[in-house]
Amino acid sequence: MRILLVEDEQKVARFIQQGLEAEGYKVDIAPDGKIGEEKGKTNSYDLIILDVLLPKKDGFDVLASLRADSVDIPVLMLTARSATSDIVHGLDRGADDYLTKPFAFDELLARIRSLLRRSVKKNLLKVADLQIDAIAHKATRGGKSIDLTAREFALLNLFIANQQQVLSRERIAKEVWGYDFDPGTNIVDVYVNHLRKKIDSGFSPKLIHTVRGKGYVLSEKMPRP
Repeated sequence: MRILLVEDEQKVARFIQQGLEAEGYKVDIAPDGKIGEEKGKTNSYDLIILDVLLPKKDGFDVLASLRADSVDIPVLMLTARSATSDIVHGLDRGADDYLTKPFAFDELLARIRSLLRRSVKKNLLKVADLQIDAIAHKATRGGKSIDLTAREFALLNLFIANQQQVLSRERIAKEVWGYDFDPGTNIVDVYVNHLRKKIDSGFSPKLIHTVRGKGYVLSEKMPRP
């Protein structure tokens, strides 16, 4: 799940980003309203977390612009303003939910999960007898629960959302870790091997395949060279 966080306070933005990425979400940060508006219109996100008091363009105007361009991504507004009139104003502009600062991080997570449940028509992704719930962050194979770390779940989610497509190490590093691939590191291979042991060991057919010179693919059948 990919989230856009539009927040100009660096410490707040970094705190939220680290917390959400620890939960397996991919988070992009926009430091002002103009950049947030551009990212919201040109990239594919599952959710936007939008602060109200922003430089260059405030959150209300950003939201109105997104909705005017038919961007229907769920939007959670963040603000220090707790007045009912401000909340109503945001909801009238097209916000899906409103959270007042300061807030408990667990409450933010709960609001995010709730909005994603409303927006995702099909949470369950499946290949063979492997199934994941992208909202609840749960995975099962053959009805057996699989214990995954947040990073392993993000990797599996990437694979299953792109099943039968060969994913390069470069793309995996960018999507799961958020940085350019370093050919001198084997972190992608290490995590793929960890994941393979958890979802393939003791099960048939094997689902994660290595495509020599290209990367990895999740498929019920080994792809042809």
